[in-house]
Amino acid sequence: FLFRDFLPRGSGIVTRRPLVLQLVNASTEYGEFLHCKGKKFTDFEEVRLEIEAETDRVTGSNKGISPIPINLRVYSPHVLNLTLVDLPGMTKVPVGDQPPDIEFQIRDMLMQFVTKENCLILAVSPANSDLANSDALKVAKEVDPQGQRTIGVITKLDLMDEGTDARDVLENKLLPLRRGYIGVVNRSQKDIDGKKDIQAALAAERKFFLSHPAYRHMADRMGTPYLQKVLNQQLTNHIRDTLPGLRNKLQSQLLSIEKEVEEYKSFRPDDPARKTKALLQMVQQFAVDFEKRIEGSGDQIDTYELSGGARINRIFHERFPFELVKMEFDEKELRREISYAIKNIHEVRTGLFTPDMAFETIVKKQVKKIKEPCLKCVDMVISELINTVRQCTKKLSQYPHLREEMERIVTTHIREREGRTKDQVMLLIDIELAYMNTNHEDFIGFANAQQRSSQMSKKKAAGNQVGQVIRKGWLTINNIGIMKGGSKEYWFVLTAENLSWYKDDEEKEKKYMLPVDNLKLRDVEKGFMSSKHIFALFNTEQRNVYKDYRQLELACETQEEVDSWKASFLRAGVYPERVGASEAEENGSDSFMHSMDPQLERQVETIRNLVDSYMAIVNKTIRDLMPKTIMHLMINNTKDFIHSELLANLYSCGDQNTLMEESAEQAQRRDEMLRMYHALKEALNIIGDINTSTISTPMPPPVDDSWLQVQSVPSGRRSPTSSPTPQRRAPAVPPARPGSRGPAPGPPPAGGSTLGGAPPVPSRPGASPDPFGPPPQVPSRPNRAPPGVPSRRGPASPTRPTIIRPAEPSLLD
Repeated sequence: FLFRDFLPRGSGIVTRRPLVLQLVNASTEYGEFLHCKGKKFTDFEEVRLEIEAETDRVTGSNKGISPIPINLRVYSPHVLNLTLVDLPGMTKVPVGDQPPDIEFQIRDMLMQFVTKENCLILAVSPANSDLANSDALKVAKEVDPQGQRTIGVITKLDLMDEGTDARDVLENKLLPLRRGYIGVVNRSQKDIDGKKDIQAALAAERKFFLSHPAYRHMADRMGTPYLQKVLNQQLTNHIRDTLPGLRNKLQSQLLSIEKEVEEYKSFRPDDPARKTKALLQMVQQFAVDFEKRIEGSGDQIDTYELSGGARINRIFHERFPFELVKMEFDEKELRREISYAIKNIHEVRTGLFTPDMAFETIVKKQVKKIKEPCLKCVDMVISELINTVRQCTKKLSQYPHLREEMERIVTTHIREREGRTKDQVMLLIDIELAYMNTNHEDFIGFANAQQRSSQMSKKKAAGNQVGQVIRKGWLTINNIGIMKGGSKEYWFVLTAENLSWYKDDEEKEKKYMLPVDNLKLRDVEKGFMSSKHIFALFNTEQRNVYKDYRQLELACETQEEVDSWKASFLRAGVYPERVGASEAEENGSDSFMHSMDPQLERQVETIRNLVDSYMAIVNKTIRDLMPKTIMHLMINNTKDFIHSELLANLYSCGDQNTLMEESAEQAQRRDEMLRMYHALKEALNIIGDINTSTISTPMPPPVDDSWLQVQSVPSGRRSPTSSPTPQRRAPAVPPARPGSRGPAPGPPPAGGSTLGGAPPVPSRPGASPDPFGPPPQVPSRPNRAPPGVPSRRGPASPTRPTIIRPAEPSLLD
C-alpha cells in the first residue's frame, strides 16, 4: 500500500481523463508527471492539485472529458512495480460542457484499454444498487466473454439497508463470475474530512467483515488486503506463463554476446602489450579485407550492390570501352577532316592517287583523342580504390585515430601512384603515335579499303556477330501512354542485327523485333516522380522506331544498368547521339559533302576505311593494355604496400598510445555489453528462483454467467434476476452524496504498518509481514508493470471499472 491520499475527490464525475499510475519500488518516496519532466513532487497534496490542474487544462473546468491520459509515476518503498489505469465512470446524461454523445465517448475511451488481452479488469459495482444492470460488468462481459480476466469488486457493503446483505453475491452463488467477487469497505466522506488514515480504515474494514454475521465466515476472502493478494497472484501466474519464452529469449541473447564479452572481461585499456597486439591485428585484418574486396572471396558477399573489384571490372570492360567509342562516332566531321587533309596535301595540284600522309595525319589526331578517356578511366579506378579503403576501415571505428591515420597513409600512396600510372598511360599513347604499323595482320590495306563500304565497315567493327546474342535482361518501355497499357517491363534480347523483346524470360511470346540499323542512343532525363534511369533509341533517318513513336524510351533501376546496356549496344553498332555540334555545322557539313567531286569522294572513302581499320587495332590494343597497366602500377602495388609498408608507416607517424586510443562510443559499448551480460545472467538466475519459490494457481472453472447480458436493459423493465439488495434503481448520473464511499489514502502512520503491507519480494528479505497471510512472492521487475489496485476514491460511480495491466510496459516509458 502507498498510504498516500493524492487522488482527487468530489461529487459527480471526478475522473475526466484516464490516469495511468505507475508504482515503482524505490528507496525514496516522490511522484513525477510525464508533462512535468524533471520535477519531483514530495508533497502528495501537490500531486492531487496537479492532477486536477492538468485535467482542467485539457478538458476545462465544467465537467468536460478527454481520452488523453495523465501519466503519473510514484516511487515508494511500500509498493510493488505496478501499473494501474483509472478510467472515467460511465455516464448517460451530459452535464456542463459534456457533449451530447458523452456515453459513447466514454465507452470508446474504455474500450481502448479493456480490449487488450493482457489487462485485468476490476468491475466495480456498489452493493446498494441492482448488480444485474451494472454497466461495468456488461463491458467486461463484452470484451472478456470467458471471464478469464474479470474480477468483480463490491463496494458500499456497510451502506446496505438493514436486513439485506450481499452474501449470495460474494459467495458467487447469485449472478456468478468465473473469478468471483471481492467485497471492500472504503472510507466515508466524513472519515475523509476527519483525516482518518488508511491504516485505521483498513482496521475498520477488517472489523466490519469479522463482526458482520453474513460475512464473518468469509472474512479472510474479503477486504482490500485480500484484493491486493489476488492481483499479486494473477501477476505471478502471468509471469510463470511467460517464463519459458522469456528464458529462451534471454539465453539466445546471452549466447550472441558471450564471445564478444569474453574479450572485454580481461580488457585493460592501458596495457602496452594489448595495444601492440591490437595494432598488428588491425593492420592484418585491413590487408585481408582490402585484398578480398579487390580479388573477391567466398564469404561476406554483398548482394545489394557492386563493390570493390566488381566495380573496377565494370570500369575496365564497360565504362572505358564506352568512352572510347564515343570519341569516334562523328562520321560527318571525320569525313570533312579527311577531305581537307587530302586537298591540303595536294595543294595547287590535282592528285591522281590517294595520299598516305592524309591517313597518318587523321590517325594521329584520332589517337590523341584517346588520351581523355584513358585518363578518365584512371580517375574512376582511383575513386573506387579510395572508396574500398574507406569501406575496409569501417571495422576500425573503435580506434578513430588509427582509422584516420590508416586512411591518410593508404590514400596518399594511391595518389602518388596516380601520377606514375597516368605517365605510363600517356606513354602508351605516345608509343602508338610514334609509328604507324600498316603491316599489322589485322590492317586491311589500300587494296581492300577501296572495296569496302561504310556500312560493311560498321559490321566489321561490331565483330560480324550475325545472330550472336550480345545481352539479355529486363527493361521497362517507358513512353507507352496510359491508354495503351502504360509502362511495362519486358525481357529484351540484343543481337548484332536486332533488338527483340518478349513477355517473359522464357522467350516464348515475342512482342516485337527492332533492327539495329540506323539506330542511335541518347540520354533522357527522368521524370519528377520517376525513380528509374532512362535512355532512348531513335532512327537517324527520322523514321518511327516503334509503332507511332519516334523514339523508344527504355528504363533501368540504376545508372549502372544503363551504362552496361549502352556498352552492349556499342558492340551491336548502336552509337550515342552526337553532342555539342550546332545545327549550322551539320548543315554546312551536308552541303560540303554534296559538293565533293566523285574522285575526291572515292579518296575520302578509302582513307575513311583505312582509318577505321587502324583505329580498331589501336582501340583493341589500348583496351587490352589499360587494365593491365592500372592493375600493375596501382592496384597490385597498393596491395603490396599495405602488406609490407603500412605497419612501418604507422609506427613512424606518431605515438602508438595516441593511435590506439579508444573512442568514447567504443568504451560506452564495452560497458553496455558487460552490463547487459551481467543483467542477462542475473535475470536467468531470477527466473530459476521464481520457478522454485512461486506457486501458480489454476484458472477457476467456468460458471453460468448467462444472467449477464451484453445488451442494455430497457429503461421501463426490471431485470429478471436481481441482487438480494432492495430494488432501488440507481440514477443515470451518480448523485452527489456527502456520505458516498471511496478510498482516499491517508498519510502513512509513524513506525510503518503491518496491515496490508506490500507483499515481500524474494530479493527484499526485510519486507514487513502481513497479518492476513503471506501473499505470493514475486520478484521485483523494474521494467514491467505488475498489478495492484489503489484504494477507490469517492463518490464512486456505480459503474466505474478499474483496469490493471500487469504485463504491459508503462505508458510513462
